Amino acid sequence: MKDIEALRAQLEAVGQEHLLRFWEELDDRRRDHLAAQIEAIEFDRLPQWIDQYVLHKPEFELPQRIEPPVWYPRDPGNPRRPYDAGRFRAAGEDLVRQGRVSAFCVAGGQGTRLGWDGPKGTYPATPITRKPLFQVFAEQLFAAGRRWGRSIPLYVMTSPLNHEPTVEFFAQREYFGLPREDVMFFQQGVMPSFDRQSGRILLAARDELAVNPDGHGGSLRALYRSGAIDDMIKRGVQHISYIQVDNPHVRVIDPLFIGLHAAAEDSSGEMSSKMLPKTGPFEKLGNFCRVDGRTTIIEYSDLPDELAEQRDERGELRFGAGSLAIHCIGVDFIRRLNTTPSSGSAGEGRGGGGFALPLHRADKKIPHVDLDTGHIVEPAEPNGVKLETFVFDALPLCEASIILETDRVEEFAPIKNLSGVDSAESSRALQIERAARWLEAAGVRTPRNDRRECTAIIEISPLTALEAADLQNAKDLPASIAPGAEVVL
Repeated sequence: MKDIEALRAQLEAVGQEHLLRFWEELDDRRRDHLAAQIEAIEFDRLPQWIDQYVLHKPEFELPQRIEPPVWYPRDPGNPRRPYDAGRFRAAGEDLVRQGRVSAFCVAGGQGTRLGWDGPKGTYPATPITRKPLFQVFAEQLFAAGRRWGRSIPLYVMTSPLNHEPTVEFFAQREYFGLPREDVMFFQQGVMPSFDRQSGRILLAARDELAVNPDGHGGSLRALYRSGAIDDMIKRGVQHISYIQVDNPHVRVIDPLFIGLHAAAEDSSGEMSSKMLPKTGPFEKLGNFCRVDGRTTIIEYSDLPDELAEQRDERGELRFGAGSLAIHCIGVDFIRRLNTTPSSGSAGEGRGGGGFALPLHRADKKIPHVDLDTGHIVEPAEPNGVKLETFVFDALPLCEASIILETDRVEEFAPIKNLSGVDSAESSRALQIERAARWLEAAGVRTPRNDRRECTAIIEISPLTALEAADLQNAKDLPASIAPGAEVVL
């Protein structure tokens, strides 16, 4: 049995004694459960979080000097910044072949916004065979391992909400052909959710704190605390291909990107990113910028309109490099962040062993227990505050960080909503368009309407091709595809 008086005193010291409001009504098992949750609270940081992020809404402070970023163009022959893509691709392939690269999928979300009852990674994503997102990524890894003669380990970060269903999903499908010993699951951390008026931590049940995942920024801490980084070091892994679970077009293993990250003269090999040219100044993508000589991302909502709309002498947006949450991260960088004390603004957030990232506030409708009646309240308006960290806030902690441009159709078809922008519907269209482009590059005629949209439904498995060039010498490709046809390759 927990020392209830010591626990009560600890809570009273930070104004959270209400968390024991129903203690006397609980049995020993439920008391132990509640006490364990309370003891996991970072009490030393709690007053600062409440004052800085809950009772007061922090205002974003725009850096005084913001410059446009520099990046490697998608076309290596671009006169603005030509580079030897063949050399860097070969360097990346060598790293994969030597077992120096792993894949890391951030997969803590549920499919709620998609009307899907389960982890988002289990959502059926492809146009015809309805392969789940996890299978799309696993098949890419299987094909990459086959190509370069080396099994590539996969690390999957879940959340307390979806951990067991995710592990069970992989097991039931025999890990989609990946060696079981090369797939590791671990949970991301959580943070308490707060009442935004009082700063009190909310109760989700009489014996349960209301908590929320600590954001994709928590992945850098969870990788270390879970033992994943130690496992990578034992395997000889040096670089991590970081992806998020909602994008079926992401190249899980991209040798060119890995090679630039690891071998480019202007990269420290700590953390690199991919970018897309934004469709307009207010597209809802984070903006890559240079601040004090370091790469950083400023949220679209924080970049002033006058900067967002600025154009250069070519008529292009000066701040037109949008983030699509694809990174390559050095194993040593993550280990160093977690073991070396840091200072400055990054230390103002939620810490790991030796570092912290800034916190970001989100006002949400959070169901909670009424302390007077014990009944669950379902708020009609935002009543609470959730705090989270963003992985891109680690970029300014790098000595030097490079950015590689990619193509929207080739690598960005996110599934976030059921319809509209970044939806299952738009992703399906993008998947069909990419498949049509790949086939056309290989000499196959595909049907298109007056708007240049492909009028067939085409799906290409990662086991068939990882990129367009893989189809150049493929056997048994059709000469043409008829309008309305459904084709799976």
